[in-house]
Amino acid sequence: MARVTVEDCIDKVDNRFELVLLAAHRARLISQGEAITVDRDNDKNPVVALREIADETLSPGDLKEDLIHSLQKHVEVDEPEPDLPAIADETESETGELIAEETISFDRMSEDELLAGIEGLVAPEKNEDY
Repeated sequence: MARVTVEDCIDKVDNRFELVLLAAHRARLISQGEAITVDRDNDKNPVVALREIADETLSPGDLKEDLIHSLQKHVEVDEPEPDLPAIADETESETGELIAEETISFDRMSEDELLAGIEGLVAPEKNEDY
């Protein structure tokens, strides 16, 4: 096979930029010691990567997935979260007896009461040092 050009691979990968990314990623994998799927023929790694794409010995889709996976810093796994126990009104003492806690209540304030409280606030005095 003669030297591979972009025209030999463009029918396998439509976007030229994506082709360059995939071939560069594959060339890096080859330089890291991954096995090649075509004869080397004294070619350098980028040319071997392009020949593999042109000969369809590697799927461009698989290369794309591998490239995306190699660039991800954090892989999120969808796992169900463990069910947490509901907060109870009772706690367990050191001896194992259940002790009822006081029910916490919050004061409720109407909007008018809130506005009246805000209007009653005094602005801080200005200090020349600041």
